[in-house]
Amino acid sequence: MKLVLKLIAGILAGLLLGLYAPEWIARVLFTAKTVIGQLISFTIPLIILFFITSGIASLPKNSGRLLGNTVALAYGSTLVAGTLAFLVASQLIPLLTSEATMTSQEGTKLASYITMEIPPLFGVMSALAAAFVFGIGISATGARDLRSVADQGRDIIDLLLAKVIIPLLPFYIAGVFVEMTVEGTVFTTLKTFGVVLVMAIVMHWLWLSVLFVGTGLALGRSPATLIKNMLPAYFTAIGTMSSAATIPVALKASKNNGVSDAIANFTVPLCATIHLSGSTITLVTCATAVMFLSEHLAIPSLLEIFPFIMMLGVVMIAAPGAPGGAVMSALGLLTSMLGFGDASIALMIALYLAQDSFGTACNVTGDGVIALWADHFAKGSETSLPAVEQDAA
Repeated sequence: MKLVLKLIAGILAGLLLGLYAPEWIARVLFTAKTVIGQLISFTIPLIILFFITSGIASLPKNSGRLLGNTVALAYGSTLVAGTLAFLVASQLIPLLTSEATMTSQEGTKLASYITMEIPPLFGVMSALAAAFVFGIGISATGARDLRSVADQGRDIIDLLLAKVIIPLLPFYIAGVFVEMTVEGTVFTTLKTFGVVLVMAIVMHWLWLSVLFVGTGLALGRSPATLIKNMLPAYFTAIGTMSSAATIPVALKASKNNGVSDAIANFTVPLCATIHLSGSTITLVTCATAVMFLSEHLAIPSLLEIFPFIMMLGVVMIAAPGAPGGAVMSALGLLTSMLGFGDASIALMIALYLAQDSFGTACNVTGDGVIALWADHFAKGSETSLPAVEQDAA
């Protein structure tokens, strides 16, 4: 929550400095934004490579059918949630926001004091392909040394995010809002912020309602009771902003819903890294809003956005537990598949982190539905449960 307050402070600082400060101060902040943006661009492929490699390599083994069912349910939930979010956002955002957001006033263009490029070691798609090759290869061959390299690389990048990039984000956001203020586009952008945040949170609740009502009716359970038992996990996730930190509470909540211990111990920790329906709703909604605000971008059709949604469900595997991990993992797709520039990326980060706790809460609460269905499919299967108990132990 301190990070959210710092981001708000960064937005206000950028707005005030852009309006009242001398131009050289605005250029200093814009220069900081440029340098930080280069560091973020350099880090994106490393996030994808190490986190996805480590995540695939660490998937539980000897759990066969149950693992397949859980992954399919989690990925299917993410795809449907993202698709519905786009259908709603693409229709409502143009209606609920002023047409003035489509145009910008002509103002002064800021220039950075420093021209520095930090090119990534490799492209986003190369990193994704390499992550799958090494992740699946490590899992198949049991290459302990290579898995250790992937895990240690993940820890290093996680440390870079937690200690350097995340703390610098308020300055990055401030630089972007200085630029927008000087160029005369900031107020039309801010008008859309509140609408998008409220829309994302409401869609989280609607999606959870669909999940729990549909599951309750299909399994002959009370949807109200199922939701009530998961509320402790929801509110804990709002406070921690981390799916990983909420696992103990989510485990207890799932077991209170009647999920067997073995299934809950398997599915809940796994879904904390592979089931990100709430984060997907937020990212798709915010991306649609940013494309609406940007003159050089246009809201795509469903067929054009669907590959992006499909890839989101993949790149966020084992996203770091630090606040903002999902959006940091998705930045590569935003630039490579949707054509986002530095200003658009900064708006995405600001929008996403402003509601990160609610997106995480939707992820964690939805894990309870995945656990219920995994338990339902596992009943009567004598081949899955012993392996689950072994993994859980």
